[in-house]
Amino acid sequence: MSSWRPGIPAFNVMDDDKARARLLTCLDVPRWADEVLAGRPYDNLGQIEAVMSAAAAAMRDEELETALARHPRIGERAETDKHDASFSEDEQSGVDRDDAETARLLAEGNRAYEERFGRVFIIRAAGRDAGEILDQLRLRLDNSDELERAETINQLTQIALLRIREVLS
Repeated sequence: MSSWRPGIPAFNVMDDDKARARLLTCLDVPRWADEVLAGRPYDNLGQIEAVMSAAAAAMRDEELETALARHPRIGERAETDKHDASFSEDEQSGVDRDDAETARLLAEGNRAYEERFGRVFIIRAAGRDAGEILDQLRLRLDNSDELERAETINQLTQIALLRIREVLS
Protein backbone atom coordinates (compact mmCIF):
# COMPACT_ATOMS: atom_id res chain seq x y z
CA MET A 1 0.00 0.00 0.00
CA SER A 2 1.39 3.39 -0.97
CA SER A 3 1.60 6.28 1.49
CA TRP A 4 1.00 8.73 -1.38
CA ARG A 5 -1.93 11.05 -0.75
CA PRO A 6 -3.54 13.42 -3.24
CA GLY A 7 -2.99 16.30 -0.81
CA ILE A 8 0.80 16.05 -0.82
CA PRO A 9 1.27 17.54 -4.33
CA ALA A 10 -1.05 20.39 -3.37
CA PHE A 11 0.83 20.92 -0.09
CA ASN A 12 4.14 20.99 -1.95
CA VAL A 13 3.05 23.95 -4.10
CA MET A 14 0.81 25.69 -1.57
CA ASP A 15 1.57 29.30 -0.70
CA ASP A 16 3.92 29.38 2.31
CA ASP A 17 1.51 31.35 4.53
CA LYS A 18 -1.39 29.01 3.82
CA ALA A 19 0.75 25.88 4.31
CA ARG A 20 2.21 27.30 7.53
CA ALA A 21 -1.28 28.06 8.89
CA ARG A 22 -2.34 24.48 8.19
CA LEU A 23 0.74 23.09 9.88
CA LEU A 24 0.15 25.24 12.95
CA THR A 25 -3.22 23.52 13.43
CA CYS A 26 -1.24 20.28 13.80
CA LEU A 27 1.31 21.69 16.24
CA ASP A 28 1.39 25.35 17.20
CA VAL A 29 5.16 25.83 17.09
CA PRO A 30 6.25 28.32 14.39
CA ARG A 31 9.86 27.05 14.22
CA TRP A 32 8.55 23.52 13.77
CA ALA A 33 6.20 24.60 10.98
CA ASP A 34 9.05 26.44 9.26
CA GLU A 35 11.25 23.32 9.40
CA VAL A 36 8.47 21.20 7.91
CA LEU A 37 7.92 23.80 5.17
CA ALA A 38 11.64 23.89 4.41
CA GLY A 39 11.53 20.16 3.67
CA ARG A 40 9.21 20.58 0.70
CA PRO A 41 8.71 19.02 -1.75
CA TYR A 42 7.70 15.72 -0.19
CA ASP A 43 7.14 12.51 -2.13
CA ASN A 44 5.06 10.76 0.51
CA LEU A 45 3.49 11.02 3.94
CA GLY A 46 6.37 9.13 5.57
CA GLN A 47 8.81 11.87 4.55
CA ILE A 48 6.59 14.57 6.03
CA GLU A 49 6.10 12.59 9.23
CA ALA A 50 9.86 12.04 9.63
CA VAL A 51 10.58 15.77 9.34
CA MET A 52 7.66 16.57 11.67
CA SER A 53 8.93 14.16 14.31
CA ALA A 54 12.54 15.35 14.11
CA ALA A 55 11.53 19.01 14.34
CA ALA A 56 9.23 18.31 17.31
CA ALA A 57 11.98 16.47 19.19
CA ALA A 58 13.93 19.74 19.43
CA MET A 59 11.05 21.61 21.12
CA ARG A 60 12.13 24.30 23.58
CA ASP A 61 10.21 25.06 26.80
CA GLU A 62 8.56 28.21 25.44
CA GLU A 63 7.48 26.29 22.32
CA LEU A 64 6.04 23.54 24.48
CA GLU A 65 4.02 26.12 26.41
CA THR A 66 2.69 27.65 23.17
CA ALA A 67 1.77 24.26 21.74
CA LEU A 68 -0.08 23.20 24.89
CA ALA A 69 -2.10 26.42 24.97
CA ARG A 70 -3.82 25.30 21.77
CA HIS A 71 -5.24 22.17 23.47
CA PRO A 72 -8.16 21.98 25.92
CA ARG A 73 -7.90 19.91 29.06
CA ILE A 74 -8.91 16.30 28.57
CA GLY A 75 -12.62 16.07 29.25
CA GLU A 76 -13.29 19.76 28.67
CA ARG A 77 -14.93 21.26 25.61
CA ALA A 78 -12.67 23.09 23.22
CA GLU A 79 -13.16 26.83 22.81
CA THR A 80 -13.44 27.64 19.12
CA ASP A 81 -11.41 30.85 19.34
CA LYS A 82 -8.63 29.36 21.50
CA HIS A 83 -8.36 25.70 20.52
CA ASP A 84 -8.65 23.76 17.29
CA ALA A 85 -12.17 22.76 18.26
CA SER A 86 -13.01 20.48 15.35
CA PHE A 87 -9.84 18.45 15.87
CA SER A 88 -10.17 18.36 19.67
CA GLU A 89 -13.82 17.31 19.65
CA ASP A 90 -13.09 14.42 17.27
CA GLU A 91 -9.96 13.38 19.16
CA GLN A 92 -11.75 13.31 22.52
CA SER A 93 -14.85 11.54 21.21
CA GLY A 94 -14.09 8.50 23.41
CA VAL A 95 -14.57 10.61 26.55
CA ASP A 96 -18.21 10.78 27.68
CA ARG A 97 -18.51 14.29 29.10
CA ASP A 98 -22.03 13.51 30.33
CA ASP A 99 -20.72 10.82 32.70
CA ALA A 100 -20.45 12.75 35.98
CA GLU A 101 -18.01 10.31 37.59
CA THR A 102 -15.68 10.37 34.58
CA ALA A 103 -15.85 14.16 34.47
CA ARG A 104 -14.99 14.34 38.19
CA LEU A 105 -12.07 11.93 37.87
CA LEU A 106 -10.68 13.76 34.84
CA ALA A 107 -11.01 17.14 36.57
CA GLU A 108 -9.22 15.79 39.67
CA GLY A 109 -6.52 14.18 37.53
CA ASN A 110 -6.02 17.33 35.47
CA ARG A 111 -5.66 19.39 38.66
CA ALA A 112 -3.16 16.95 40.17
CA TYR A 113 -1.15 16.89 36.95
CA GLU A 114 -1.07 20.68 36.66
CA GLU A 115 0.00 21.00 40.30
CA ARG A 116 2.72 18.39 39.77
CA PHE A 117 4.10 19.52 36.40
CA GLY A 118 2.85 23.10 35.95
CA ARG A 119 1.22 22.45 32.58
CA VAL A 120 -1.89 20.89 31.08
CA PHE A 121 -1.98 17.11 30.70
CA ILE A 122 -1.86 16.14 27.03
CA ILE A 123 -2.43 12.75 25.50
CA ARG A 124 -3.31 11.47 22.07
CA ALA A 125 -6.94 10.83 22.99
CA ALA A 126 -7.97 9.58 19.53
CA GLY A 127 -8.75 5.89 19.77
CA ARG A 128 -8.73 5.89 23.57
CA ASP A 129 -11.65 5.78 25.97
CA ALA A 130 -11.87 7.64 29.26
CA GLY A 131 -10.62 4.64 31.25
CA GLU A 132 -7.45 4.37 29.18
CA ILE A 133 -6.86 8.10 29.44
CA LEU A 134 -7.33 8.07 33.21
CA ASP A 135 -4.95 5.10 33.53
CA GLN A 136 -2.28 6.96 31.54
CA LEU A 137 -2.84 10.14 33.57
CA ARG A 138 -2.32 8.25 36.83
CA LEU A 139 0.80 6.50 35.51
CA ARG A 140 2.32 9.70 34.20
CA LEU A 141 1.87 11.49 37.54
CA ASP A 142 4.73 9.28 38.80
CA ASN A 143 7.12 10.36 36.01
CA SER A 144 10.14 12.50 36.70
CA ASP A 145 9.96 16.04 35.30
CA GLU A 146 12.39 15.13 32.53
CA LEU A 147 10.58 11.95 31.53
CA GLU A 148 7.20 13.69 31.57
CA ARG A 149 8.46 16.57 29.44
CA ALA A 150 9.64 14.04 26.86
CA GLU A 151 6.31 12.19 27.03
CA THR A 152 4.40 15.45 26.61
CA ILE A 153 6.37 16.19 23.43
CA ASN A 154 5.80 12.62 22.27
CA GLN A 155 2.05 13.00 22.75
CA LEU A 156 1.98 16.36 20.95
CA THR A 157 3.91 14.76 18.09
CA GLN A 158 1.45 11.85 17.91
CA ILE A 159 -1.42 14.34 17.73
CA ALA A 160 0.35 16.34 15.01
CA LEU A 161 0.96 13.18 12.97
CA LEU A 162 -2.74 12.30 13.17
CA ARG A 163 -3.78 15.81 12.24
CA ILE A 164 -1.48 16.09 9.20
CA ARG A 165 -3.37 13.23 7.59
CA GLU A 166 -6.60 15.22 7.89
CA VAL A 167 -4.93 18.46 6.78
CA LEU A 168 -3.61 16.75 3.64
CA SER A 169 -6.84 14.95 2.78
